[in-house]
Amino acid sequence: MRLLQSNDGGEFSLTKDLYDNIPRYTILSHTWGADTEEVSFRDLINGTGKDKAGYNKIRFCGE
Repeated sequence: MRLLQSNDGGEFSLTKDLYDNIPRYTILSHTWGADTEEVSFRDLINGTGKDKAGYNKIRFCGE
């Protein structure tokens, strides 16, 4: 399992694969906009997608 994590600057990245000691987490499965505005796994890996509306959703929920 991999989870999103944020750093002190508000940037998001993915954890390494977690097998043991999985922390508490929340599932954000609801979409709030067009599919083209949701942040994809590829966006997170490539460091892109910060201009998408879905990135603001992730930031809001992280706060």
